[in-house]
Parts: sequence; structure tokens; C-alpha cells
Amino acid sequence: MNIQLNGKRALVLGASQGIGRAIAQEFAALGAELVLLARDRGKLEALRVELPGDGRSSHRIIAVDMADTPALEVAIGDLCAEVSVDVIVNNSGGPPPGLAHTAELDAFEAAFRQHLLAFQAVVRNTVPGMKARHDGRIINIISTSVKQPLHNLGVSNTIRGAVAQWSKTLANELGPFGITVNNVLPGATSTDRLTAIIRNKSMKGGTTDEQAKEEMLDEIPLHRFAKPEEIAFAAAFLAGPSGAYINGINLPVDGGRTACL
Repeated sequence: MNIQLNGKRALVLGASQGIGRAIAQEFAALGAELVLLARDRGKLEALRVELPGDGRSSHRIIAVDMADTPALEVAIGDLCAEVSVDVIVNNSGGPPPGLAHTAELDAFEAAFRQHLLAFQAVVRNTVPGMKARHDGRIINIISTSVKQPLHNLGVSNTIRGAVAQWSKTLANELGPFGITVNNVLPGATSTDRLTAIIRNKSMKGGTTDEQAKEEMLDEIPLHRFAKPEEIAFAAAFLAGPSGAYINGINLPVDGGRTACL
């Protein structure tokens, strides 16, 4: 099976930590040149020098807030004026926990901007080059909530669903140009966000963090949380030659937690 990424340049959003960081590490190990994008330049610099190869020369950094749509568009436009981008990994931290019906309007607006609008800004600037080369991969890291809404993640459920529909629409539009668009749906993954979700769950339920954690594990047939690198393996498969005929899908990586097919 061929999942090598030699000669490919991948733009990874939210690369400074968690799943985005793991994807950057896996892609670099498979031979890709990386463009690492996140707010924290210091974290990106630290990651760049850790990546395989001569990190200071072969990998690029873009330090920008994904919620600042105009600045993001300028940054990606400048990037595409210099180099081609073969693979996009759209990834961003999820909205805070909470119920949908009590969420402030601003919470939905902020999440929409940080996710769908940010991803659209990236696509608008990178897809023309992909179309010209008749080749490209767009991979969106979303959530299993697009198949089955998750309790107490009302804003996230809503925005992730919008991104999933946007992604399927792009898959239909861009397939004729040799560009695939797919979604990876992580389940509960060992990141700082999961720690915050567990803490919120324990506080609302009047239990300990350990009890809240066990309740979540009981919902997963494999009875463990995913490792960030396990999400990265799925993204790497879709990005490589072996994923060339996979288009417009949602791929859950959740240990079997999602109850529907």
C-alpha cells in the first residue's frame, strides 16, 4: 500500500497542538513538506525543528488567528503566490461545551467564523492551483457529531454539521478536477479539549473527573480514548496515492462509539 507523501506540500491548520500537531508529524514522516498554521508562532517554531528533515528550510510557518478571516485570506493568498499546495488539512479547536438552546448568538457566529469561514478562505485560495494541476486533497477534521449529535456540545454539533455539508458539496464540485474532499471524524481523543470536556461533565454531574471519564469510556466498545496519531493515520491514508478514489465520505475514527452506520 502506497501512502508516501514525497514531493507533496501539505497545509495543516491548527498544527500547534493535539490532532493537528500529530497530523503534521505523520505527514512529515511520510515525506511531505509542511506549511504549519496556528496562532502561536513559538509552538509552531518548536514543532518545525522537531519534524523529520531539515525543518528550518523545508517546512514553513504561518502564524495567524483562524478567526481573523481577512488576515487568514491574505496569509494564504501570499503563500499560494509563492508555492503550490497539494494537500489541505482543515482543522481547528472545537467550541466550548454547552447546550444549544442556551448558547449566545455570538458563540455560533464565532464558531462559524473559526471553522467554516476559515476553511472556505483556505479553499478559495488553494483550489485554483489544484485545478490547474488536476490533483489535490482536502481533508477536514470534524467530529462524529455529524452522524450523531453529542450531548452538551450544542454549538459544536451545529457548526460541524455545516462543515460536513459544505465538504460534500465541494466533493461534488471538485471531483471532475481530480480533487478529493473527505472528512475524518475523530471520536474522544486524548487532547487538552477532551480534558476540558471531562472536567465540564464532572462539574455538571457532581462527580469526579475519573467517574466522568469512565462514563465516557463505557460508551466506546474499545474502552479507550483515541491517540492523536491514530487520527493522523486516517488522514495520511486519505492524503496519499492509496486514497485517490475515495471522495465525499465521512470516516469515523472513534473506537466504535457512533451507534449508526
